[in-house]
Amino acid sequence: MAKGVSSDPIYIGHREISARQAPFIIAELSGNHSQSLDTARAMVKTAAESGAHAIKLQTYTADSMTLDVTDKGFVIEEQDSLWHGASLYRLYQKAATPYEWHAELFDYANSLGMLAFSSPFDEAAVDFLDELNVPCFKIASFELTDIPLIRKAASKGKPLIMSTGMASLSEIELAVDTARNAGCEDIILLKCTSTYPAEPVNTNLLTIPHLRDAFGCEVGLSDHTGGIGAAVASVALGASVIEKHFVLDRNGGGVDAAFSLEPEELTSLVVESERAWQALGQVKYGGTVAEDKSKQYRRSIYASQDIQPGEALGPDNLKIVRPAFGLAPKHWDSVLHKKAADFIKKGTALSWEHISQ
Repeated sequence: MAKGVSSDPIYIGHREISARQAPFIIAELSGNHSQSLDTARAMVKTAAESGAHAIKLQTYTADSMTLDVTDKGFVIEEQDSLWHGASLYRLYQKAATPYEWHAELFDYANSLGMLAFSSPFDEAAVDFLDELNVPCFKIASFELTDIPLIRKAASKGKPLIMSTGMASLSEIELAVDTARNAGCEDIILLKCTSTYPAEPVNTNLLTIPHLRDAFGCEVGLSDHTGGIGAAVASVALGASVIEKHFVLDRNGGGVDAAFSLEPEELTSLVVESERAWQALGQVKYGGTVAEDKSKQYRRSIYASQDIQPGEALGPDNLKIVRPAFGLAPKHWDSVLHKKAADFIKKGTALSWEHISQ
């Protein structure tokens, strides 16, 4: 496994993906458009207004995802699943984004200043998206073990984002090696927890810097938790990409609505993740230039009473107070019991000139 991140930055379209830039925020539309093109267009527009840097679709059909059967394994049986009782085929029919929408939605996103791309779920989808000139490809967590799909996407000469939900180190290593052997060096790995929704206690953000160091890749987070807390926290651990599912209204339906951000939350994610990135800064002691003016409000030694020449200096006529124009408090012991060299008016910032030598 490689160590360290390449010094050459990755670009998705015009956007540099690195620690030198604020996190790249992706609004995942998924199937929350509920098969309405008008809703999908409204989602793109609102994502742009919220400040997202990109929108992402999912490119598949029910037939490219699974079989139209209801045998065991083809129906979701988990009682705690959002989709309990649904057959995989019917669920994917409901969630799929029609291929004929892709060009229109991509063009619309671009016209609003956003990048637009998608997750292909089979090799034909890779070719379809490549013909639309997407700036990158995204491999979903469940497809990370689909080595032929990764090889196909990596062969197109574009950056590759791969989610790592459920994957072992060896599975991630195989995926990364496959991509590199197919000619792709611009790889971004996203820490992901493949539960819907995900719980913060299962998010394990500390994996992010380990992923970066282990594979020499840019890293980020594909987040299925509620709210933006986990996503903002990931920035402190080196996440340069954050992907969140997006919905216009959680109460309005949508297959992923329960764990998707609404517009105001997406706006907050964009703002707060950039603030978190700005706050990282560098190792710094001694205050910043911006803090210089504040130093005057530290404490120093002042005359708390009028002091006559030759009078002994001590707690009865001196006090450590704000502001900081007098001798620093560290000199207090050196000043005690010394004599005043001249008259010192109450409120005078004490200096060495006031002290008889």
